[in-house]
Amino acid sequence: MIDLLAALPAEQTALLREAPPGARLASRPMLATLSDRREFPDGWIFERKLDGVRALAVREGDRVLLFSRTGKRLNETYPEIVEALAAQDRADFTVDGEIVAFIAGRTDFARLQRRMGLTRGRDVEASGVTVTYCLFDLLRLDGTDVTRLPLRARKSLLRRALTFRAPLRLTPHRNEGGPGLLDESCARGWEGLIAKRADSRYQPRRSPDWLKLKCSRGQEFVVAGFTEPAGSRTGFGALLLGYHEAGRLRYAGKVGTGFDHRTLLALRDRLDALATPGSPFDVRVREARPHWVRPELVAQIAFTEWTRDGMLRHPRFLGLRDDKAASEIVRELP
Repeated sequence: MIDLLAALPAEQTALLREAPPGARLASRPMLATLSDRREFPDGWIFERKLDGVRALAVREGDRVLLFSRTGKRLNETYPEIVEALAAQDRADFTVDGEIVAFIAGRTDFARLQRRMGLTRGRDVEASGVTVTYCLFDLLRLDGTDVTRLPLRARKSLLRRALTFRAPLRLTPHRNEGGPGLLDESCARGWEGLIAKRADSRYQPRRSPDWLKLKCSRGQEFVVAGFTEPAGSRTGFGALLLGYHEAGRLRYAGKVGTGFDHRTLLALRDRLDALATPGSPFDVRVREARPHWVRPELVAQIAFTEWTRDGMLRHPRFLGLRDDKAASEIVRELP
């Protein structure tokens, strides 16, 4: 097998270090910062923003471990990805990517949610959801920590280190971008772009070296309550949403659209199990007979804009996320 690291130039070889155990290196992913920037000089690359579940994978000999961004093990939920990584010729690597479900070339988070959280093989098979692991970064190779290498060098190593066939896919990138590229991406129905400094190192934190450029507004919110259903509706009426700021849970409004019948019933069961007598919010929420829950569930919400008084305008429920901790949810501002 070709020693890919031996071919690196001397200035990059000097950046290599012996790697710690793979699971430790994969414990904290690098995260992008939301931005409204549209003009970029040379030295940036641009990837498609994928609407899925972030996952880091570790291969050490015969063992493969697949982790969410919060460290939750995902092997049982996505066994076909584990199998594909275990079948690679190279037996020592740590990679970063996004698990997605495609429909007509677009990532569909609602469809992916039908796979999220499943751990029994028969349930995974019965879901009928095909997933793809889109890889975009390399942290470790052949016992060596490569996180100090420039991004472009890590991508080159990733491309040559693994064999990409379903369900694995190499995430392509463009070397030039700007308002035109983002407009083109939005017209295709993409979520947006991720702009990355081509010479950036991999840092286990949220960094301005990676920027999220979104086509439409949306982010995660904490679910802290709900209202009763009205008329013929079942389950609940709306979810009461919030985010953390300065140690408090701020109210951001309610969402009552985006639910099918099955979701309404299943989510009501989960909400009832989290019932709590008092409001988790820092202000009074003016809803008739609200039900309060412990702020542990995280919901992905699309919306058009923030109002002047800090409420969501036209919010729509996309799904629950089990890969993000409720304590991390804050208002995202460019």
